[in-house]
Amino acid sequence: MGKVVDIQVAVGIIQSHQNVFVQGGAATPINLLHGLAERAHELKNVQIISMSMLGDIKISDPKHVDSFYFNSLFVSPPIRKNVNGLNGDYIPVFLSEIHQLFETGKLPLDVALIHVSPPDKHGFCSLGMSVDVARSAVKYAKTVIAQVNPKMPRTHGDGVVSVKNIDYFVEATQDLPIVDYRSKIGDCERKIANHVASLIEDGATLQLGIGTIPDAVLQKLTSHKDLGVHTEMFSNGVVELMKSGVINNKFKHKHRFKTATAFAIGDQELYDFVDDNPAFVFLNASYVNDGYVIRSNPKVVAVNSAIEIDLTGQICADSIGTYQYSGVGGQMDFIRGAALSEGGKPIIAMSAISAKGISKITPTLNIGAGVVTTRAHVHYVVTENGIADLFGKNLKQRAIALRDIADPSHQEMLDKVIFERFK
Repeated sequence: MGKVVDIQVAVGIIQSHQNVFVQGGAATPINLLHGLAERAHELKNVQIISMSMLGDIKISDPKHVDSFYFNSLFVSPPIRKNVNGLNGDYIPVFLSEIHQLFETGKLPLDVALIHVSPPDKHGFCSLGMSVDVARSAVKYAKTVIAQVNPKMPRTHGDGVVSVKNIDYFVEATQDLPIVDYRSKIGDCERKIANHVASLIEDGATLQLGIGTIPDAVLQKLTSHKDLGVHTEMFSNGVVELMKSGVINNKFKHKHRFKTATAFAIGDQELYDFVDDNPAFVFLNASYVNDGYVIRSNPKVVAVNSAIEIDLTGQICADSIGTYQYSGVGGQMDFIRGAALSEGGKPIIAMSAISAKGISKITPTLNIGAGVVTTRAHVHYVVTENGIADLFGKNLKQRAIALRDIADPSHQEMLDKVIFERFK
């Protein structure tokens, strides 16, 4: 078992120019990061490797630009300015393949900062709400520093870590971040949810992320039966459907009767419900997002979103032009897995226009926009205005189908583009 030390001693291990993995999501070790920020004046170019950190990330302060460099695997709001500024960048990679970067040494890890539950009577801690790629980081990092928090839920699955594999322990009580989009659901999201729900059959296996659209979809499934969940992450809506019995995982082929995920973010009700609950299994993202595993389940419905889509069906989901907004994540993993599942349906669900009134269905993608999902992979596209099934359609047919679900104020513009291109 590693040593129990205070924060200053623990983060004092980290040296300039080292690669430091930071666990993300609801398990972001904020206290350790605060301690690291206090050492900023004596550090140079410490590379922070992470995905989706949440909370008050003090090391992202512009005054620390020379101390920390964010080499991000997925861009979350606290570090978006860094990644698009002087001290950060983004690594395009599928969530299912991130573990290979650690295993092969392409992205060597000197230190891993993790956030765990207290050890049980057998000497095992839990990575809690974010197993995803953290389990691989623990395995391949030279030094592992754990923030031990009695408020971290103990989850079943791959997130179990022996105290023998942790070098330093820091005891620090920290509330987990509360993320709840349900109060922000509006008419647009409800219309989209109605269309998506109409595509979901009883006995389907769901993959849904976090946000107003996924939560709105889940609210529309209260009359469905025998749904399952195999997803890279989930939020509050899944808990409500599990409690009501709508989600029972009865017909899944992988982890039957269990909700399978890599991480979860939500409110305190979610954290309390997940804690030591054998109805959940938190697994490595390399497994959860493996296409073979996904397609093994029946009627997989993968619901993902987009920043924009062009008239041929190319999906940009990670950038606004050249501005890196998020990341590739697991969209392609699940879009392909759902397409290959028996009775599966890959769905891109988004509002037809942005908050500024700009059409998200565009003649061409913005200059510099990243193609996360190719037009060959896209099947269903859903907006508040309807459903476009692009599978098997040629370019002109796709363009017309997408025009029909665009915002009415932009349809005439799109119609002119279609005529000019396809005559």
